[in-house]
Amino acid sequence: MAILKLETFAGISGDMFLGALTALADAYDDIRDLPKKLGLEEEVAVQIDSVNKNGIACKHVNIVETEKAGHAHRHLSTINKIIDGSALTENVKSVAKSIFLTLGQAEAKVHGVDIEKVHFHEVGALDSIMDIVGAAYLIDRLDIDKTYCTSVNTGYGFANTAHGKLPVPCPATQELLTGLPTYRGEIESEMTTPTGAAILRYLKPSFSIPTLTEQKIGYGPGQKDFEIPNTLRASLCEEATGKNQMMVIQTSIDDMSGEYLGQEFQTALLEKGASDFYYEQVIMKKGRPGIVLNVFCPAKRFDEVADFILENTTTIGLRYYSVGKKKLERTFGKVDLEDGQVQIKKSKTPSGKSKYKPESSDVFKVAQQTGERPLDIELKSKIIIENEKD
Repeated sequence: MAILKLETFAGISGDMFLGALTALADAYDDIRDLPKKLGLEEEVAVQIDSVNKNGIACKHVNIVETEKAGHAHRHLSTINKIIDGSALTENVKSVAKSIFLTLGQAEAKVHGVDIEKVHFHEVGALDSIMDIVGAAYLIDRLDIDKTYCTSVNTGYGFANTAHGKLPVPCPATQELLTGLPTYRGEIESEMTTPTGAAILRYLKPSFSIPTLTEQKIGYGPGQKDFEIPNTLRASLCEEATGKNQMMVIQTSIDDMSGEYLGQEFQTALLEKGASDFYYEQVIMKKGRPGIVLNVFCPAKRFDEVADFILENTTTIGLRYYSVGKKKLERTFGKVDLEDGQVQIKKSKTPSGKSKYKPESSDVFKVAQQTGERPLDIELKSKIIIENEKD
């Protein structure tokens, strides 16, 4: 499983994505063979061109139509037949068809027609088919499990399309980017295309990027030249080591019964990935008593924990930020008392001193069985540990 980070400072298009992931996978020979796998070798070829974008040396994966290529506007069913009849794996076929379906649904909505009547125009052209199928092939090859992305540069102005001049981002692109963070940037041009937006939508990226360790970087150039590098930068990453990267999630609630924030909610919150949480009592606007829920979780579990809170409380928004966590090395052991066992958490301070903490649930259990005070059970446990150390 791999973590992919996309930096869309120059937007994202099909050829940019294809170029960036081909670089990450070093899969130029495989992408050259893709037309044959699709049964399109007489109509299209893949040409790899070395280019330089503002001092960044990279390779543009250029899809070139041959003289035998047709210019038909293909329907979704036709594209699916090409994919199903290919020599690709079933997973690659599934990913490719899913991306095309997402794209087709957006086109159908903005044009007000049934999805089976959508003419894919530029998207149904051979270069776009190659871009999407190639993207599916590389997503599968790199085994992308999680994607993080920066806010998407859409560009602005107007673009020439098969429907005439349309505002940037074009309607299908706008539909595909709905709900994702975008900005228009400073360049008057179409920076993000429907194909690029559809691929991004398929990846379901998180736009809350934790601390990551980049293992490999690839650049996917576009065809245009700007005052900024017209490239998509993609990185294969690992979760950062060293200090554990954590997320703090907060939300204020004044319209929910406390009985629904009790043990059942708290147990499920921990199961979803929270490592700790606490409530604060506050006075909110209009003098309403309320609580602030504070949750700590590993960065990689952020989406799961945040979605759980949004689904199971009355809140309609969350605050969150990234924090570092430094923790002591710890081990676990057990001490045997006359009437039961108590788990002990052992840790060492930076200077090498030892700390011992009996597990409270075990302490209370033994105390109930013996009738002794929990404080006495805890003291007995610590004494046994100290004697074992000596």
